Formats: sequence, structure tokens, C-alpha cells
Amino acid sequence: MSAVRLVMAREPIPAGPKVFLAGPTPDKSAPAPSWRPTALDLITAQWTGPEPLTVLSPESRCGVRAERYEHQVDWETEARAAADAILFWIPRDVRALPGFTTNVEFGLDTPSGRAVLGAPADCPNPERNRYLVYVAGRYSVPVCETLADTVTKTLALLSRRSNAPLRA
Repeated sequence: MSAVRLVMAREPIPAGPKVFLAGPTPDKSAPAPSWRPTALDLITAQWTGPEPLTVLSPESRCGVRAERYEHQVDWETEARAAADAILFWIPRDVRALPGFTTNVEFGLDTPSGRAVLGAPADCPNPERNRYLVYVAGRYSVPVCETLADTVTKTLALLSRRSNAPLRA
């Protein structure tokens, strides 16, 4: 099994295969648990590519926020552009995890052929993902309802794009 390394917001982006974890980020004003550690665990369990996989997270290491908002936006834009696959997980909760920025990012990245959409039917506001699911269908973006399935589809997409094998 090859290694999986985590690169967090505003850290240097290395060469090699990369997956960006797109989706709502918990905010201090409305605390909610992050879904990204579970995604990282699922990715680590499944990745068997010939070289290390970098997982790009827009969350800040140790909660240290960007000095300027623009620094965060610029890093996220660069990281999504560098990613070979973009995992969108949107457990929509308009109070705790609204994902408004995620909507824009999904719109920008959908035509790239690198996106996978996870839109759980059991999230607090699944009706707020309806448009994204529809757009995904128009662009042949895979849509999943569980984080585990979203990870599996994302790594399969990465494998097809880079010919990297996955554990069956």
C-alpha cells in the first residue's frame, strides 16, 4: 500500500497524484464536526497507487486561519487546479455547513471531468443539493449518497486518469 499524505490550507502543493477535498468547512461561529478526517481515513484505506497520494484539504492545520482571506482563496483555487480529482462532499446544513462557496467551486469544476459529487440524502437540507445533483447529471459527474461511495468513485476516477491501480 502506498502512502497518503495530507497537505492543508496554504501549505506547499507537491507533485504526484492529488485529490482535493471540496465541501463545506466548519466555522467557529457555528461549530460542527469536520467530515474531512473520515474522508482521509477512507482514502488511506483504499489507496494502492504506485506512488504516494496527496490529499489537499482547505482546512487550516491546528486551526490557524489565513492572515488574509485572499491567501486562503488563492491557495484553494491553486489546489483545486492542481488536483487530479476533486471530491465534493456536501452534507448540506444551512445552519452549520451551508456550503455556499462550495456551490461556486462545484460550478467551476464540474466541466473539468475531475469532479465527483457526494450529496447525502440524509443530511439536514438535502433539498439544497438538488440543483447540484441535476447539474452533475448534465455533465456526467458521478453522484453518491455516502462518503465511502464518494471516496471510492473519486479514487476510481483518479485511477482512470492516471492508470493507478486500486485495491479491489
